Amino acid sequence: MPNSDLIAELERGTDEILPQDEFRKRLTEATDSGQKLRVKAGFDPTAKDLHLGHTLLLNRLRAFQEAGHEAIFLIGDFTGMIGDPTGKNETRKPLTREEVEDNAQTYKEQVFKILDPDRTTIAFNSHWLDKLGAEGMIRLAAQHTVARMLERDDFSKRYSTQQPIAVHEFLYPLLQGYDSVALQADVEMGGTDQKFNLLVGRHLQGAFGQRQQCIMTVPILEGLDGVQKMSKSLGNYIGVNDAPGDMFGKIMSVSDSLMWRYFELLSFRPLAELEQLKERVAEGGNPRDVKMELGVELVARFHDAGAAEEAKSGFIAQFSRGALPENIPEVHLAVGAEGIPLFRALKEVGLVSSNAEGGRMVDQRAVRVDQERVEDRNLMLQADRTYLLQVGSRRYARARLGRAD
Repeated sequence: MPNSDLIAELERGTDEILPQDEFRKRLTEATDSGQKLRVKAGFDPTAKDLHLGHTLLLNRLRAFQEAGHEAIFLIGDFTGMIGDPTGKNETRKPLTREEVEDNAQTYKEQVFKILDPDRTTIAFNSHWLDKLGAEGMIRLAAQHTVARMLERDDFSKRYSTQQPIAVHEFLYPLLQGYDSVALQADVEMGGTDQKFNLLVGRHLQGAFGQRQQCIMTVPILEGLDGVQKMSKSLGNYIGVNDAPGDMFGKIMSVSDSLMWRYFELLSFRPLAELEQLKERVAEGGNPRDVKMELGVELVARFHDAGAAEEAKSGFIAQFSRGALPENIPEVHLAVGAEGIPLFRALKEVGLVSSNAEGGRMVDQRAVRVDQERVEDRNLMLQADRTYLLQVGSRRYARARLGRAD
């Protein structure tokens, strides 16, 4: 029978396990018989890059790998062309097969920074969904009702507010559920927003005469602001492919309270070690030093140990000693007599991608002007002056403001 420490590690960082008693029973059966559980997590390659929020599922897959079970990394190259309607208030634009295949290749390159390639099964759901055909699709659709589909929160809200719901969006949960049938999954994992889809997979396995999978949901990881979901569009993310110094600096920018959540969900340290770190801080230790340990661990995972130590040394030199990076770009801006709002200046000098992101960065207390933190997005920067602008811990520019003719 699996010991309590192993169960705790496998269940670590999860939000919900359904049904938990069944999961532990199946884990015990597998341990006693020497068999491997087939543990699946699916990813639709709708974009090229992964961020740390995506890695929560990969971390859980890795834990099962280390416990001797089979980790299945499922790339939804077929379902990615439909687009997951979860959390959407409008019909999502489908991707082309070429776009999906291009993104899928980058996923494969990034996930092996966490998973052991020799112990990972990579599957593409087009292998069975392409073969399903019209008849198979109709038979699959017969396994669920429109009423059940409308129980989904996002569908229900859109229906009640008369927002369009395309018929193909109803097919998405069925196709994701059929993946579990095709793979004969014992456990499927997904974010908390995927619970409905995971339960559809469990239902379909029963309809096809299979033993129904257990499901595990992981929480949605907050971004650097500690409030919003980690998202590239919100600018509050840490990318898997971020440069070592950028990744380390972003980790050091999170609050001390959010640090513990990142430790629990992202660190591979045993739970007992995390308790020791908490005790160290409770007894007067500096949270910054503990946060540095998290930064070193994550940078080493996605790059290497040397890059992690170099990023740490660079951070200490730059911030603990008040040093600024070399070669800060200088941008000349022509402004009117009234000057230019800060959020717009951040866009003009290239520190953010849009005025909206500039405003969000100020609201999230991630912007400094002349090394002083600023919280007013509409602060007017005056002409005939030069300002040192900083976003986050690694992005700098000097804005030399001249008067427009």
